[in-house]
Amino acid sequence: MRRRTAVLVAGLLALLLAAPAANAASRGGRTVLEFDGMVGVAEPFTGATNAIRGVPGGGLPWDIRSAKGELRGDGRLEIDVRGLVLARRAPVPPERQGTNPSTSFMAIVSCVTSQDGMATTVNVSSKLVPATARGDSKIRDTVQLPSPCLAPIVFVASPAGAWFAATGS
Repeated sequence: MRRRTAVLVAGLLALLLAAPAANAASRGGRTVLEFDGMVGVAEPFTGATNAIRGVPGGGLPWDIRSAKGELRGDGRLEIDVRGLVLARRAPVPPERQGTNPSTSFMAIVSCVTSQDGMATTVNVSSKLVPATARGDSKIRDTVQLPSPCLAPIVFVASPAGAWFAATGS
């Protein structure tokens, strides 16, 4: 009986020690965040006054028809954006409503993490990718995520880093 208990304890100990290594090894293939929709920036989030995790909103309201994306543990990021345009309402000037004045977009991934024993926010950006006048774009990149990356938010942003759309509803 003692031998069986000792073998069982040794086996459990081996599993416990192996689990963190297995988790670290599988992190790359694991989906951290998958989304089927984003929300455009709206008042009061336009501009820097009510930035989200240090990321300011675009200067005017934006609307988005559809977005789909996935963030993996190794930083691989894929986002398909359709119809990300200036809102079709005031305060957007009538001649700019429903248009995308930005020729390129990038993604910003915002994570809450721990540095030196303190909770902090880390924002990492993708490369710039082309965007059509209709607000369509495909972002495919690998970003350097902090470890851990808790409560990730994905933004589609301007080249200057102001967000136009974010994960949420």
